[in-house]
Amino acid sequence: MQAHRRKLIRLTTVDISLYNLLVGQLKFLNQYYEVVGVSADTGVLHDLAKREGIRVINVSMEREIRPFADVKSLWCLIKLFKKERPYILHANTPKGSLLAMIAGKVVGVPHRIYTVTGLRYQGANGMLRFVLKTMERLTCLFATKVIPEGNGVLHTLQVDGITKKPLAVLGNGNINGIDTDYFSVSRTEADLIHDHRFSKSMEMTEQSAPDCASIRATLGFNLNDFVFVFVGRLVKDKGIIELLHALNRLHVNGYQQAKLLIVGSFESGDAVGEVAENEIKNNPHIVWVGWQNDVRPYLLAADALVFPSYREGFPNVPLQAGALDLASIVTNINGCNEIIKDGLNGKIIVAPLSDEGRLLTKSGGTVMENALYHAMEWFINHPDDVGRMAHNAREQIVTRYKREHVWQAVLQCYQSL
Repeated sequence: MQAHRRKLIRLTTVDISLYNLLVGQLKFLNQYYEVVGVSADTGVLHDLAKREGIRVINVSMEREIRPFADVKSLWCLIKLFKKERPYILHANTPKGSLLAMIAGKVVGVPHRIYTVTGLRYQGANGMLRFVLKTMERLTCLFATKVIPEGNGVLHTLQVDGITKKPLAVLGNGNINGIDTDYFSVSRTEADLIHDHRFSKSMEMTEQSAPDCASIRATLGFNLNDFVFVFVGRLVKDKGIIELLHALNRLHVNGYQQAKLLIVGSFESGDAVGEVAENEIKNNPHIVWVGWQNDVRPYLLAADALVFPSYREGFPNVPLQAGALDLASIVTNINGCNEIIKDGLNGKIIVAPLSDEGRLLTKSGGTVMENALYHAMEWFINHPDDVGRMAHNAREQIVTRYKREHVWQAVLQCYQSL
């Protein structure tokens, strides 16, 4: 550890982002810099401080556009940066990053880094799209360095004219990589020994861990079922409606073994609607377990991941699934098409951001729905190929996205300033 460490502020709009997105990274960086976490405290900021061994500061910030509150937050950040005098200010998440880059510029923070993890204007229309796009341009303008989380984000920033600054992805992309020890079959089974939800029997001992078969049985699946798993927020933008339609078409066409395991909670923004919610809760072919702290048992119980999202920055779910030996069906969007190599560790379907995904076809379904149906049908009918892709999945994650590799890339970025 250095005797006189320079100060590094890592900032997100709300604390849950720092807490979930940067597990272990802040503790690692704190060996080389005096790391200070800055965010709006929604209840986990001090847990973050304890876990990472860093100092934290609560600054009220809103995710949505709130002009008066935003001006107040900006003033608080200006005062904070004047007091703390950081050498590096590194922010991600849209609103917090915009305010931080402006405040950092005003104060004269020498190195202001903005990591672009997603572009909120994608999917927005009219004046809202213009405002969000302008916010993105301003954030990049006031940053001294812009880091796209993946090559897809990099391409979009260039094509949409968001910034003319030099852009480069750190390593293979992703903001924190993945803990490949934690996300492994052996570690998952070992951690579940004392989890009575997934016990093999009442006589299970400490030496007998739950396995895929016992977890499936607990969830109500048969060994002959083909279980697709979805993990994420239950909103329209994740392709949930199209996924439900594709599943129903599989059953209509005789694939009764097709099952869907859904891990995630419903949200009011971009809600899936009452019909879809009732379908998820009442369809006998669907098991919905709600939001889960630990998604590993549910990934372990599945035969394949299905992730039909309309937009992402660089999603963690396909990384987690791949590390647990699952082949994936993903859309041809940022991040997903970097993690998944078509035919190697999964299948890539339509690129919905072209608006193609929501267009109706002559058969009555959307392009997305049809592509999902055919991909899911192919997975059911080609178990040997799916097994081969699953066999490749973990190696792809370990060699390209292990979190220690990402941390070293971040450290090297800082040391090059």
